[in-house]
Amino acid sequence: MIWTVATDFGPLVVREQIEPDDEPGILELFAACDDWFEAVTGGPSGHGDVQSLFYSLPEGRSFEDKRLYTVRDGEKIVGLVDAVLGYPHRTAVAVGQFLVAPSHRGRGAGTAVAGVLIAEARAAGLEQVTATAHDAWPAGQAFLRTLGFTVGPDGEPPARRATLALGG
Repeated sequence: MIWTVATDFGPLVVREQIEPDDEPGILELFAACDDWFEAVTGGPSGHGDVQSLFYSLPEGRSFEDKRLYTVRDGEKIVGLVDAVLGYPHRTAVAVGQFLVAPSHRGRGAGTAVAGVLIAEARAAGLEQVTATAHDAWPAGQAFLRTLGFTVGPDGEPPARRATLALGG
């Protein structure tokens, strides 16, 4: 699937599934987002982080459940969303990563992309979106709250579980 997302600074394209030719652009995005990697993982991004996008799955889920989306401004990858369908239960989707390049943060790009993907989840009959809200990344917690997520005290510190009911 491909979506064109209108933003105040022009259209962004969200494309489902990553192609092998996308790796250099994703590595560039990861390097630009080292502030997030440092805060959340304690270290910079690396080549292994791209490979782990494909292989990192919660217990009981398969590769068919994995969804990887790139967000593009023209040809440049400026965002990435990693999600797993049917987790933590069959009518949910879990978002593992939602990265936006610093050049596009605070400009409505993340909100616009999230709005499209949440609408798609709702249309697919999903009832809940979950995400991890790290204490070390308060901007991420604030972003989730603006989307309507409830950021709870539960989770594995320093991460909290965030949930959004889709009204399904």
